[in-house]
Amino acid sequence: MKKISLLVITLLLFTTSFSQGLISYINLSNDFLETLDKGKPEEAQKFFDDSLKVDVTAEMLKNFWINTTAQLGEFKSVDGAQNSTMGDYQAVILNCAFSNGNQSFRFIFNKNQKMVGINIIPKNNAAVYENPKYADTTLYTEKLIDLKSGTHTLAGMITTPKNIKKFPIVIFIHGSGPNDMDETLGPNKPFRDLALGLAAKGIASFRYVKRTLVYPNEFKKVFTIKEEVSDDALAAIAYAKNITGVNVSQVYILGHSLGGMLAPKLALEAKDINGVILAAAPARSFADLVTEQTNYIYASRNDTSTAGKIELEKNISEIKKINIKSLGNIKPDSLMLGIPAAYWVDLNNYNPLATAKKLKNRLFIFQGETDFQVSVNDYTVWKNALANNKNVTFKLYPELNHLLTPQSEKGTMQQYERPGTVADYLINDLAAWIKQ
Repeated sequence: MKKISLLVITLLLFTTSFSQGLISYINLSNDFLETLDKGKPEEAQKFFDDSLKVDVTAEMLKNFWINTTAQLGEFKSVDGAQNSTMGDYQAVILNCAFSNGNQSFRFIFNKNQKMVGINIIPKNNAAVYENPKYADTTLYTEKLIDLKSGTHTLAGMITTPKNIKKFPIVIFIHGSGPNDMDETLGPNKPFRDLALGLAAKGIASFRYVKRTLVYPNEFKKVFTIKEEVSDDALAAIAYAKNITGVNVSQVYILGHSLGGMLAPKLALEAKDINGVILAAAPARSFADLVTEQTNYIYASRNDTSTAGKIELEKNISEIKKINIKSLGNIKPDSLMLGIPAAYWVDLNNYNPLATAKKLKNRLFIFQGETDFQVSVNDYTVWKNALANNKNVTFKLYPELNHLLTPQSEKGTMQQYERPGTVADYLINDLAAWIKQ
């Protein structure tokens, strides 16, 4: 099988049956291309549903591959994969590398795991992700697995360093929203960068697709941080401890944004965690955090009109409503900023500062000064609250934004449309702290 060197699982509107078989659909697509590449069109034809074998002949498939390789050159590898559903069908996109360039293919499967369609995806000029320069593919291996969390199945990726018998491992915990295993945002993949950078320094990692991405329909009803984050994070931590080669006395969790805010809670619940890394972690209430973000965005627009001021005041008023610690007469499923009231009550009753003070684990808390989503104000709150705790290391990075990439200014969400790479000096600091 061609090596899948960059596997990005993007799952939209998945049913349970499809999500449990997601790896098999990716592998079938990969096997189909490899079979064509080996000059076996008759074998490749068997991947199709019987109803299409008259229309999709072996000769047709042979010519398809001859024309493809004539233009693109030798088939080298599969550099990315995405999954989604199309009604009763499963779609897989493979981003393939050839000697003369890259090309993406879309495969359509029915529920019997038989192909019913394939097409070449036209290229566009949008910026794309590239492996960071510090990612040395000779120093690590990656393995895609299924992570079982209760009745749920999530895709996970194990990245392990080569030629090391016992190595530390870091489990990545996502920020807010439906995230894939790489925390992909535009052409940026901070979790992937961290995984490859740490692996090159002898440190393993485990990352997984967030449940909100795989099972979005479950989040149309009442839920809390337990369903959104905690259950799956704890399952991932338990799984990581049993990965072959892991030094169980060197298990770390790295929480980013919301994941960092919840990391102290997860460390207490998981136990046997050697260290906790809080990356751009909120220390204040989400009402304060989102208010600050909103004021910043409006200020960046330079809108001094009366209409703009009224809109800002209206939005701030809505944001303040989420700052509740009990439901009272509010129904649990009442939406506030698009999220059930029960969620806000659960989150607001969690005190990250008090929880962090209880930890005996080593903590590394860092923040970027060009981060407009979680600001230096939160870092200051963390530092003031834990200044007397000898188990805590603090570091402020002048040029890091929320995606942990170097930027000369704060900017806005448009900044995330440009490709960036997690700073190499941050990778170095994390590796040094872990190995300390």
